[in-house]
Amino acid sequence: MIGTIWLALIIIFLLIEIATVGLTSIWMAGGALVAFILHLFDVGLVWQIAAFFLVSLVLMVFTRPFAKKFINSGRTKTNYEEVIGKLVKVTEKIDNLNETGTAVFNGQEWTARAKNPTETFEAGTQDRKS
Repeated sequence: MIGTIWLALIIIFLLIEIATVGLTSIWMAGGALVAFILHLFDVGLVWQIAAFFLVSLVLMVFTRPFAKKFINSGRTKTNYEEVIGKLVKVTEKIDNLNETGTAVFNGQEWTARAKNPTETFEAGTQDRKS
């Protein structure tokens, strides 16, 4: 019965990891695997539970920084994130109060808004958007 629970937990944690792809539960799957192995060797339930938590914690502490560095290292910013802080050319007056403004960046026209709502930018100027 306990072995079935550990197997079910491994599967559940792996399914959550597959669904999220965000390094959210892979460590607990590892902890459940170790607990299941201990169960196969007739180690007591208290030790299985302790091993589950300890292994999950150790895996998370020691592998998460390394994994995060390589998993999202090639992430390309999309849409507006790419433009923030870059030099753009204003093609239509940016005026937040009147809800107007466009700018060109890398040959693409974007809706533009000023960070400061009272600030305006005239068409034809260049500015860094933040």
